Amino acid sequence: MTTSMRRINGRAWNELRPTRILPGYLSFAEGSALIELGLTRVLCAVSVEDRVPPFRRGSGQGWVTAEYSMLPRSTQVRTPRESTQGRVGGRTQEIQRLIGRSLRAVTDLTVLGERTFQVDCDVLQADGGTRTAAITGSYVALYQAIRSVYGSSPPAGQGPLRSAVAATSVGILNGLPLLDLCYEEDSQAEVDFNVVMTSKGEFVEIQGTAEGRPFSRAVVDQLLELAQAGIQQLFQVQQEAIAQLS
Repeated sequence: MTTSMRRINGRAWNELRPTRILPGYLSFAEGSALIELGLTRVLCAVSVEDRVPPFRRGSGQGWVTAEYSMLPRSTQVRTPRESTQGRVGGRTQEIQRLIGRSLRAVTDLTVLGERTFQVDCDVLQADGGTRTAAITGSYVALYQAIRSVYGSSPPAGQGPLRSAVAATSVGILNGLPLLDLCYEEDSQAEVDFNVVMTSKGEFVEIQGTAEGRPFSRAVVDQLLELAQAGIQQLFQVQQEAIAQLS
């Protein structure tokens, strides 16, 4: 499918926002990466602890988990810190569970030993796609952390990491499919999907919602094909970032 539609920021319908991953962004974390996806910025950091949650003790297996938060001025108007409200919101819980599931899907927990890899994702600036950016950036940070613990750089599919994992958003706006929605597009979309995939071509998670009216199976197939093409480009960005760690 082709279309002549030009988007808010001049992109084609099937074009990602300018994407960059800066690996090793923090000096003290075992692994870290800053991902820039258009105006969205997410800082991902991985800490390693020689212990696991109680339900993992004695299993010989490790654990990968995530926390997610947005800085107060990551948005156009100030968002209060959840810590000042005394609770973690439902959206935040959903996103951090998604990040953790996505990373565990490509990690052989039995190879980690009884260690926990704690991933912290902090949104510095939000213009849509923060959860998908967090997943894509966190993989690079996790790769670095695993290398720092095990002292080697195994290719994806060998060692603790079975493959790479990345994510993007797709949607329907004014009847047309779009890849990698910015906030303004996402807020107006008739259909909105978040798609997580491995570099083996497998799906980890598909979150699809009809914001306007119900969608057909044909729309699902069209959006998944568009997402897969975008995620393949993100894998390349990840590999370029990882090459900088060598």
